[in-house]
Amino acid sequence: MGSAEQGSETPTDGRTWRNYFPKGDLWVFGYGSLIWKPPPHYDQRVPGYINGYVRRFWQVLSSTDHRGTSENPGRVVTVIEREFWETLDDPLAHLEISPTATVWGAAYHIPASHAEEVHDYLDVREIDGYTVHYTPFHPVDTSKGPNAEDSTAFPIVCMVYIGQPTNPQFLRDPARREQQDVAEVISRSQGQSGKNTEYLYLLEKSLDGLGLGSADVHVTDLVRRVKAIESVEESAAEEAKAERDIEEALHASGAEAQ
Repeated sequence: MGSAEQGSETPTDGRTWRNYFPKGDLWVFGYGSLIWKPPPHYDQRVPGYINGYVRRFWQVLSSTDHRGTSENPGRVVTVIEREFWETLDDPLAHLEISPTATVWGAAYHIPASHAEEVHDYLDVREIDGYTVHYTPFHPVDTSKGPNAEDSTAFPIVCMVYIGQPTNPQFLRDPARREQQDVAEVISRSQGQSGKNTEYLYLLEKSLDGLGLGSADVHVTDLVRRVKAIESVEESAAEEAKAERDIEEALHASGAEAQ
C-alpha cells in the first residue's frame, strides 16, 4: 500500500472516523462528483490535492439509480494508489509526470453538529464499491498562480472514498481499461441521474474551475474521445448543461452553508 494512505474502513462499520477527527468535526475530500455536488452542511470548501494517487474512470457504475443500468453499467472515477497503478498497463502512463502523483479536488469541512449525519449520508451515497480511507489533503491558494501547488499550508487529514482494485466494480480486464473502450461506454450509458457523458463533462468543468494546475490528462483525453463519438451539437449542448449544473449546484450549496 502507498504511503499516502493513513487508514481505511468499510462504510457503515461503526464510528471509526471519530478516531481521525477527535474534535467531532469532519473533513471530506472529493475527487469526483463531490466536487460539483457537495455534501450537505459544509461550512468550508477548499481546493487542493492529495498525493500518491492517480485518478481513473476504472470503476464500473453498477447502481441503476445513477448513470447506468445493470445491463449497461456506466463508468465513474476512483483513485488508485500510485504504487499499485505502476504495475498496471496504462497507455497514458507516460503523461503522468507528477513525481508525487497529485490528484486535485475539493475538501469540505463539516462542523461537529452535523458530522455524524453527513458521514452516514456519504456512506449511503458512496457505498457501491467504495471504502473509506484517510489521507493528507494539501489546501492551496489558487490565486498564487504557478506557485499554487507550493502552498505552505499544513496538510489536513481527510476522509476519502476509494474504489479499491479488490472490489467487484473495479475494471480488472485491461482491455476494458483502454481509453477508447471507456469513452465508448461513457458515450452510450445513461441512468436515472442522467447521461454518463454529463458526469464526465461535469468533472472536467469542475476541475477547470478549481484553478491552475488542476487539469487531469486522463479526463481531458476521455472528453476528446467522447466528443469524437458524439455529434458536435450534442457534445456542445451537454457541456453547456454541465456548466449550468455546476453553477446551480455550488450556488445552492453555498447558500445553504451560509
